[in-house]
Amino acid sequence: MPAAIHYRMIPTSAPLRLILASSSSYRKELLQRLRLPFEVAVPNLDESPLPGESPSATALRLAQAKAQAVLDRFPGSLVIGSDQVATLDGAQIGKPGTHENALRQLQTMRGRQTVFHTTLCLLDGRQTPAVAQVEDVQTRVTVRDLPDAELDAYLRIEQPYDCAGSAKNEGLGIALLECIATTDPTALTGLPLIALTGMLRKAGVAFFKI
Repeated sequence: MPAAIHYRMIPTSAPLRLILASSSSYRKELLQRLRLPFEVAVPNLDESPLPGESPSATALRLAQAKAQAVLDRFPGSLVIGSDQVATLDGAQIGKPGTHENALRQLQTMRGRQTVFHTTLCLLDGRQTPAVAQVEDVQTRVTVRDLPDAELDAYLRIEQPYDCAGSAKNEGLGIALLECIATTDPTALTGLPLIALTGMLRKAGVAFFKI
């Protein structure tokens, strides 16, 4: 696993405006768990990988680009950017979009291990220049070796066509999985909250009133 990249945070007493740079309902729902006031802004970026770019590099670049795009629109904010790239044998797996594509993904993944790079960037625009913390949280997922009929039946029930890997682990898709190995159980859903809460603490955010 490649080492996570960290940037030192400088303590600040500036007021907090927290913004999630994402159009994902999954990330919004995850961030709501922290019970912090936040806003959502869509970064509107081309998320295509660059030629020759590794999956982890793609995810890290996009997480930072999303945060920067939103900070440019809302200066002085604390912005969360995140991205996820799934890989099988080093090849990227995108969102299937259709039932047929999703079935092909699951057929390819079954009995094998897929690696999900879920990257996070917390960009603190209250400082000049803005200071970033970034991390790549990896999750290794093994799909059960199930027959086509079961994979097809699952897809028709949950229709996870907007999910890379074609399964919602927070829903019925968990029944397809044999193993999940990660340091952060929320990473697979799209926003690694353990990593994020550590970053927010370094940025001076308090979670509990004492």
